[in-house]
Amino acid sequence: MPKTHLKLVTPAIVKRTVTPRRPPNANLRIREHLTEAEVERLMDVARKNRWGHRDATMVLVAYRHGFRPAELVDLRWDQIEFASGALHVRRVKRGTPSTHPILGDELRALRPLQREQEPNSPFVFTSERGAPFGIAGFARMIERAGVEARLPRRDGPVPRDEKASAQQRGARPLS
Repeated sequence: MPKTHLKLVTPAIVKRTVTPRRPPNANLRIREHLTEAEVERLMDVARKNRWGHRDATMVLVAYRHGFRPAELVDLRWDQIEFASGALHVRRVKRGTPSTHPILGDELRALRPLQREQEPNSPFVFTSERGAPFGIAGFARMIERAGVEARLPRRDGPVPRDEKASAQQRGARPLS
């Protein structure tokens, strides 16, 4: 039974030879990093979570060392030297491995994490079940904390900042 009420129409889709490009980041936002005050607000909000100390420490370590989420969740205890206050950083995406100094407030935040971690794990940041913290879980935690702290929306969780870049180059950070 033919459907006589239907007729052929030309498609309205424009076939492009070049796909539309995303605008440069400079056109989307003024800066690529969080300020120290914004990170403090993010940490204050993260402290109110169920595992507040762990979450606030994750934000602090990611900010200070310019970690990508994958680098942060893959951080292991054998990369941290408490005696000398050094952090051996393994980068992803062809980054250069380096050694960063760990400041006193970071050391004071990391020690209780190591002491109270149940069950013991080679990973610094673990979930409630003792598994390594996931990238998606970290991104969700940052997303929620950013909304509650009323930070402007960003594409990535915690971008690299000037302080971490200066430390990576071996220069003394400005603050």
